[in-house]
Amino acid sequence: MKYYIGIDGGATKTHCVLVNDKKERVYECFGGPANFLMLGTEQVSETIYSLVKESIQKNQVRYHEVEAVLIGATGAGRKADADRLENDFRKYCQTKDYKPKNLFVESDARIALEGAFSGRPGCILIAGTGSILYGKDAKGRLYRVGGFGRFIGDEGSGYMIGKKGLNAVAKAFDGRGETTILQNLLQSKFNMTSPEELISEIYKNNFDIASFAPMVLQAASQGDVIAKKIIEDETEEMLLHLSAIKKKLLLNVIEVSLVGSLITNNNYYNNLFIEQVKNRMPEIRITAPENNPAVGAALFSINRLAGQ
Repeated sequence: MKYYIGIDGGATKTHCVLVNDKKERVYECFGGPANFLMLGTEQVSETIYSLVKESIQKNQVRYHEVEAVLIGATGAGRKADADRLENDFRKYCQTKDYKPKNLFVESDARIALEGAFSGRPGCILIAGTGSILYGKDAKGRLYRVGGFGRFIGDEGSGYMIGKKGLNAVAKAFDGRGETTILQNLLQSKFNMTSPEELISEIYKNNFDIASFAPMVLQAASQGDVIAKKIIEDETEEMLLHLSAIKKKLLLNVIEVSLVGSLITNNNYYNNLFIEQVKNRMPEIRITAPENNPAVGAALFSINRLAGQ
């Protein structure tokens, strides 16, 4: 029997899945983070190799029976970065006397797309710390909308929602804006009660801007006008993403899977977004992902070797 290993290397953890040639999930395990742009390729290679080794040894699989290892990693969206991780992981494997038959490195968005639709056409809309819409048409051609990062993009993301929420608090502090529940939430969650404390946290202590996004969602659910306006504006940005991808895919019905707790959990953002899609974009069908990204990586490796 032949086996395939899929790796979902995220910013907080790494998920490894072993799949057989019948596309059945045989084993899965987890390890530490794998953002190689922050941690370096050596540490990430060590993490990934340990999971590959565990998957093989705990299932009495022989190394030569593993046809492919496909790594989907945060930060691998650019070819130069993906190539660097691939080359450095190969070198690390050589120090362990292991030579993968086939090794591929893809972005985390790509394996999420492959997992969500098992290789079929469709789109994934990611709204996490950042945001991006990634789609594939009936001919297998790939398209992206967004994904320009926090400085010039990331509309609808945790970072943008958090930033706008904190901006509203700053305006409320000095009278440029209306008072908002966000002030109370900032105080109770982060113990910030003054402009000075807010400035210090943001600029001196490397405050996680996106961590304030759940507070904005909470305030919106409580009817806070300012928080609701933030979510409504970011929902419109996500709808613009969908409008753009529709023109590229040219499909009568476009399946879209949502990724990221910010937009998948039952909250004001999720409910408003789905409502607006149903009312304004009947050709868009919101669906649950069929597989997780790690399984998507394994299935993608099978399809790549089959020339699909």
